[in-house]
Parts: sequence; C-alpha cells; structure tokens
Amino acid sequence: MHLQDIPRVKNITKEDFLKHFLKPQKPVVIERFIEEWPAYSKWNLEYMKSVAGDKIVPLYDDRPVDYKDGFNEPHAKMKMADYIDLLKKEPTKFRIFLWNILKEVPQLQRDFTYPDFGLRLMKSLPMLFFGGKDSHTFMHYDIDLANIFHFHFEGDKQIILFNQSQNKYLYKVPHSLITNERIDFSNPDYSKWPALKQAKGYKTTLQHGEVLYMPEGYWHYMKYLTPGFSMSLRAIARNPKNLSKALYNVFIMRNYDNVMRRIKGQKWIDWKNKKSISNTNKQL
Repeated sequence: MHLQDIPRVKNITKEDFLKHFLKPQKPVVIERFIEEWPAYSKWNLEYMKSVAGDKIVPLYDDRPVDYKDGFNEPHAKMKMADYIDLLKKEPTKFRIFLWNILKEVPQLQRDFTYPDFGLRLMKSLPMLFFGGKDSHTFMHYDIDLANIFHFHFEGDKQIILFNQSQNKYLYKVPHSLITNERIDFSNPDYSKWPALKQAKGYKTTLQHGEVLYMPEGYWHYMKYLTPGFSMSLRAIARNPKNLSKALYNVFIMRNYDNVMRRIKGQKWIDWKNKKSISNTNKQL
C-alpha cells in the first residue's frame, strides 16, 4: 500500500479548513483544537468509569460476519465499570462502537461544544468508541457517508484511510460496507492480497486531544495501540452523489442484505467474500 502521512496542523480557522480540506475532501489532523474543552483534561478511562460505570454497554470484537448477526448487532454486553477494568487488566478484542453519550450520560454533554467548521453537525449523534490494546475495526466506511470529526482521548490509535476511488484495490465485499475481513491492514500479506499494493491512502497515529477530519465516504481502519477511546461528531454528506449513495445504503442495500441472509444463510456471506476477491483480481 502507498500510504502518505495525513497532514497535521496545530490549529485551524474555519476559512482555512473549508478551503484546504473540506472543499478538496482531504483529511487532516488538528493537534490542539480542543484544549479549552473540559473534556480535554477530564476525559480518561477512570472518569468514564466514575460517571457511566453502571451503564450496560454494547461490545463488538473482530469475529467474522455471521449470517445470524443483525446489522450492527453487539457480540456481548457488559457494565462500563467492568469493561474499563478489563481494558486496564489485559488486551481484549472487545470494543464499544457507536455509543450515544447524549442519550446514556447527558452530563458529558457539558464537557464539550460543537465546533464551527462550516458544517451543520448532527447534535443528536455524538458517538463514543472504546478499544483495548491491539483491538481493531474492519476496514469500512460509514453507511451515511458523513463528514466525520474524530476526537481522540487517552491512548494511541493507528488510523489508515482510503477514499472511494480506491475501491477497486481494496477487496470490497459487495452489498456491504466492509472489505474482506481476513485482511490485516496493519500488516497486509501481499501474496494473498496483491491488489493492495496499488492502493493509495493515508495514515497517522492519534494521541490525546487530537482531532481527525475524515471526508465523506472515506474508508477507515482503526487499531488501538493502547487502551483508549474517541468521540465522533458527524455532518451529513454534501456531495449529491454521496448523499444519494447514503440513502441507497440505508433504505435499499441494508435491507436487501438482511433479506438475503435470511434466505441463503451463511452461503450468502461466503459468496460475498468470494466475490470481493474475484471482483478485485479483475483489476490486476
């Protein structure tokens, strides 16, 4: 893979962000944007345990997709206090994914503000993501192809990004939002996945207090190098093509995939994985 470092700035004005990153749809890391937020100094694993320890949280791991799994259905559930204890005790594959803090712990809303980047952020959807050492997401893009601002707290997190123009090299699974699950994007085996050598993308490692902007529809792979967590704020896709694709994903693709799982079971999942390979190898 050809991965260039994501550009970094200490801080940025709205005008410069719109000109240099939003309009050309390029990612950027802003290093010191949230230092005035109470969350910057307060938010760590112990604080989250103190304010949300009794909440039952959904957990996900890196097991392959099974036809019985519903869309974004958790693999397990646990009290937040027990989960944070587990993170600190030992490496775990369990991650918290799309946890709505506004709904679950309203007091956390007082610790941050919605920044003005020239986009209308969806204020009902601030989502938290937690992970243990070496846990990771599959390479995927979000169903709504939103503009995403990813605010990182505690720990180090490896990020790899690709835009949609790289689909032909990524072993994309049809009728899905992920690439082939057997690929280890942190150490890809090019003998098995030769097309990846032609993929051009971006990389960085996020640390406490840094903000990553991911443009519309960007593929993202995230690996927790140490236990930690992040918050994402999002704004609806502005490109009409991406907006129409988001609507297709939500109302057609997702429902079609669920129907096919019920009809064909695991054969449907296996067929999709095989097609991800044959479709991509045609590009070589």
